Amino acid sequence: MTNSILSAIHWNVSPEIFSIGSFEVRYYTLCFLLAFVSSYFLMLRIFQRENKSQELLDQLSIYIFIGTLLGARLGHCLFYEFDYYKDHPLEMILPYTYVNGKFTLTGFHGLASHGGAIGILAGIFLFCRKTKTDFLWLTDRLVIVIPLAGAFVRIGNFFNSEIIGLPSDLPWAVVFERVDQIPRHPAQLYEALSYVLIFVLLWNIYHKKPVLKPGFIFGLFLILLFGARFVLEFVKENQEAFEDGMTYNMGQLLSLPFVAVGIYLLFRPAKKTA
Repeated sequence: MTNSILSAIHWNVSPEIFSIGSFEVRYYTLCFLLAFVSSYFLMLRIFQRENKSQELLDQLSIYIFIGTLLGARLGHCLFYEFDYYKDHPLEMILPYTYVNGKFTLTGFHGLASHGGAIGILAGIFLFCRKTKTDFLWLTDRLVIVIPLAGAFVRIGNFFNSEIIGLPSDLPWAVVFERVDQIPRHPAQLYEALSYVLIFVLLWNIYHKKPVLKPGFIFGLFLILLFGARFVLEFVKENQEAFEDGMTYNMGQLLSLPFVAVGIYLLFRPAKKTA
């Protein structure tokens, strides 16, 4: 173990970039903003290519932003810490806790990517209903940029020394000194890299295969991204103690329905045109 620690990469970067009084800017926040900004400009290119207005994209961005934050937050509270939040429902949406007669600022500790995915889909559904936009047309294009956004978020997790991997003696194992002194898989970086590769693949398919049945890219995205998530969970520490007795952890179980929907979309027969 001593030799493994010495040969491992040691990571002890502060998650804070800088702070002024109680106000702080963190790498995770920066990565989260980069996720939205990069997604916006890539989607703008897609909208321009298909003669859609920037105003329509601006409306969509609001739905996606709200859906992502609400979905990710509620997903964490309901999927991972339901026993606590069922007795403290306001803390799901407010960054405060009420202890000993006082409100204490806690911030939001916990965002779940599966909840974020559900929130995004709900936001897209509401947007499509309001603007009369075809749901599958939009999802086929939006999911092209989502993996890149997910990669930025996982890099933010790396800066936070969270969502860490299992112990490892591989040459690229990382010791997250803010957690412990054990060399571990840099699972956040594995996930970020896989998402970048998925983005590159989908971007190229979209540009080189202009005629695809509706839902094809969406289905492929669901299979690849949540399939990768399922596999990579095998090298990650469980996020909550209740998962320790499970054959498959919560992240893996939540990934399966998304993969199933992806398989359906990919292999369903295309509708015949009149």
